[in-house]
Amino acid sequence: MPRTKAGSAPLLALPLLALAGLACATGARAADDFSDEAREMERLAEQVVTRARIPGLAMAIVEDGKVVSLRGYGVVDSKLRQPVTPDTAFRVASLSKAFAGTLSALLVSEGAMSWDSPIVNQLPAFTLRDGAAAQKITVRQVLSHQVGLAYNTYDRDLEANQPYPLLAEKLSEAPLTCSPGECYAYQNIAFSLVGDMVFAATGDFYAHQVEKRLFHPLGMFGATFGREGLESSPSWARPHVRSGGTWVPVRPKETYYRIPPAAGVNASVRDMANWLVAQMGHRPDVLPPEVLNEIQTPQVATPGEVRGSGWRRDRLRSAYYGLGWRIYDYAGHTLVFHGGAVQGYRALAAFLPEKDIGVVILWNSESAMPTGLLPTTLDKALGLPARDWLGPMQAPVRRGARRR
Repeated sequence: MPRTKAGSAPLLALPLLALAGLACATGARAADDFSDEAREMERLAEQVVTRARIPGLAMAIVEDGKVVSLRGYGVVDSKLRQPVTPDTAFRVASLSKAFAGTLSALLVSEGAMSWDSPIVNQLPAFTLRDGAAAQKITVRQVLSHQVGLAYNTYDRDLEANQPYPLLAEKLSEAPLTCSPGECYAYQNIAFSLVGDMVFAATGDFYAHQVEKRLFHPLGMFGATFGREGLESSPSWARPHVRSGGTWVPVRPKETYYRIPPAAGVNASVRDMANWLVAQMGHRPDVLPPEVLNEIQTPQVATPGEVRGSGWRRDRLRSAYYGLGWRIYDYAGHTLVFHGGAVQGYRALAAFLPEKDIGVVILWNSESAMPTGLLPTTLDKALGLPARDWLGPMQAPVRRGARRR
């Protein structure tokens, strides 16, 4: 049974079978082959791009440690008309957080870091307005958004082009809304303190550690960090924003690239398929079971997710945050999930440990339409009654969406 953290809801809210499946799915096999459903999802993805008139999208489906669908749809740039391929790089935004959690778990397993030791042991200059509280914050609390700050503290300052080091120092002025470990509030600036902790533990930059420990051994050869990394890719998807009733390409913003642990990764859907295969337990040579068990274990309840829109409201029975991943009860089944959003890009990654099936969807616009591909895939994997999660093939835009 996963540990129950202070301030979190009892983990019995998740089914016992689901909790047992959180460790990883090594050796597990879906009862039925998913290839026919994967072909159907490919047809739906193509329809989303063509009928909803969104620029481009890439989707991968993995089952039992194998990639059963890997395709690109549409174009990387609405003006250039170059096609999206499985090797086209996208920004994955907050899907980056799982890389931070995973790298941290590897370092903890080697004794270079500790989940429950105060971060001031490695970052002695760190403080908050409540200095005593700052002395208690742990790596676990940073990665599970339990530092006690208000939601998205200083994100707007980051968007106003203030540098991360200044904002990390400015945390010393931020008031707490609760004691560390007693509440959940999603963070980007505070979450990125883990990059400083990695440097303190290894003497190496965070991005280089991720490249060396995760990208390269997992065969994520197109994965990079930062705008320069994205724009140097042989094929990369331009971000698109809505203007004058059409999708217009713009240059990627540097903003969230300034915090690599929270939102700095670029990757192709091929790269992300390899990432899911590893997260689902099929690369124990790189990610041992104890590492996956730690990061995919619920740490804190996030009930606001259950009250969200669309598929979250209708399918989720409970929601938690782990260490870089969200863990949901999806219609009675464990779902490991994260989403990402920055200007001009959206990303979703999820897998069902019980079925050993996962999906990743990347697109280069702010359309909400492709989101429906995720619950459609999950419902097919679980044999749930069909629901129309895609709705009319139009191109709605979520304006002012919080960066997640």
